Amino acid sequence: METTVFDDMESQVRSYCRTWPVVFDTARGSHINDIHGRSYLDFFAGAGALNYGHNPPALKRPLIEYLERDGITHGLDKYTVAKGEFLRTFEEVVLKPRGLDYKVQFPGPTGANTVEAALKLVRKITGRESMINFTNAFHGMTLGALSVTGNSMKRGGAGIPLVHATPMPFDNYFDGTVPDFLWFEKLLGDSGSGLNEPAGVIVETVQGEGGINPARIEWLQGLEELCRRHGMLLIVDDVQMGVGRTGPFFSFEAAGIKPDIVCLSKSISGYGLPMALTLIKPELDQWGPGEHNGTFRGHNPAFITATAALNEYWTDDTLERGTIAKGERVEERLTELAASSQAVDLTPKGRGLARGLSFSQPELAAKACAAAFERGLLMETSGPSDEVMKIMPPLTISDAELDEGLSVVGEAVRAVTEGVSA
Repeated sequence: METTVFDDMESQVRSYCRTWPVVFDTARGSHINDIHGRSYLDFFAGAGALNYGHNPPALKRPLIEYLERDGITHGLDKYTVAKGEFLRTFEEVVLKPRGLDYKVQFPGPTGANTVEAALKLVRKITGRESMINFTNAFHGMTLGALSVTGNSMKRGGAGIPLVHATPMPFDNYFDGTVPDFLWFEKLLGDSGSGLNEPAGVIVETVQGEGGINPARIEWLQGLEELCRRHGMLLIVDDVQMGVGRTGPFFSFEAAGIKPDIVCLSKSISGYGLPMALTLIKPELDQWGPGEHNGTFRGHNPAFITATAALNEYWTDDTLERGTIAKGERVEERLTELAASSQAVDLTPKGRGLARGLSFSQPELAAKACAAAFERGLLMETSGPSDEVMKIMPPLTISDAELDEGLSVVGEAVRAVTEGVSA
């Protein structure tokens, strides 16, 4: 199969295939293979939708068995065995051990769906229209999610004004020169500021598309405290950074905060199948029946793989500890690479296995990712100027595979910054 069929038939909006212009066919674990048999090590992991790698056997077998017995595929919000088993497992394996009490909404299959549901709900509860988001945030491509997204290119595609949201500085936006929440607190307390009374605040604990920007623990704690004092509901968008990407199941666990609403998608199904959750504190579950719905909010094969993933990876802390250790290994290697760079300033960033390498010359990040692809490694860029090489392998990647990929990263960086070829 050649790429001409895609050029002829598929919309110009296609993106990743322009960066990786090969036809992929099979995948297993941390590798994805093209039709010519070349294997690529995956430091992309489906943009965070494949935290457990490609086709994990412990999830594939229950899925095949479910399909073979004619288990329900499409269920809307009907009661099904698959949904019931997922809900019981999620409560026992995830919520109860963490002292969390949430009602579970199935808002539709994507991250944008869960963000839209969260925004609608906080406005319904509070009777206010305005939302607070943060600089360099990314929350999705639908109109509500775009209104709380920072990227100017993505916002420009809306075609209409994106209103009812006010951006505030994310942690370290002023490079540590300004006290936390100085501007935010001042506007909230000044009746002449012109800030509409916010319904809530939506935040990523680590900004992924915004450039792998981790918020400090004390900043997150301060944000929760600020929300409580001013009657704002706190939404944590854990679509990309949840389900173990930073180590713990939820990325906010290290801060000890308890958001009012949590948005999950991407790896919650465990298998790359479409699935999303909106977690809501019980007293805030004020929806009327059918007030927010969606045709594909009950994708039962995803419930099967999600349940299998929780049982396989989250009944103990093995995966969490492994992710933290591997993340420290990545940080160590990136720090060494940055220290040895003479031609370009490089800055390591991130937490857990959400890592990045920021280039002082932004255009070099994409060139380094292209050089990595030539060497058999899939990576993408992030950040407002695409200045960050983004490292997000499967959490299940082996130590040997991780070291192999990091060596390729080093080769690619040196190739574009120093003209060194491997």
